Amino acid sequence: MVIVMGTVRIDPDRVEALRPAMEAMMAASRAEAGCLTYAYALDLLEPGLVRVSELWTDKAALQAHFTTPHMAVWRQALSGAGLKDRDIKQYQADDGEAF
Repeated sequence: MVIVMGTVRIDPDRVEALRPAMEAMMAASRAEAGCLTYAYALDLLEPGLVRVSELWTDKAALQAHFTTPHMAVWRQALSGAGLKDRDIKQYQADDGEAF
């Protein structure tokens, strides 16, 4: 299993304009084979900070995600949103344990 976690910082004044692209990206990504969860969350205390969390069955599914048409559209939308910083990492994990 692959966990993707991180943050993206955009111009706070452009968050609402980017929302439709965020929603489209989340919906399309969630429909992909191998995607277990895919979410963006706006930080309540830091305007313009978007938290990214994804869970994929394996690296092959994540790599296929990078080649999708909706990923290209998302990258274009993000570049026009005043991108200030991007810090996203992937982690290899087992299936986890309920607690």
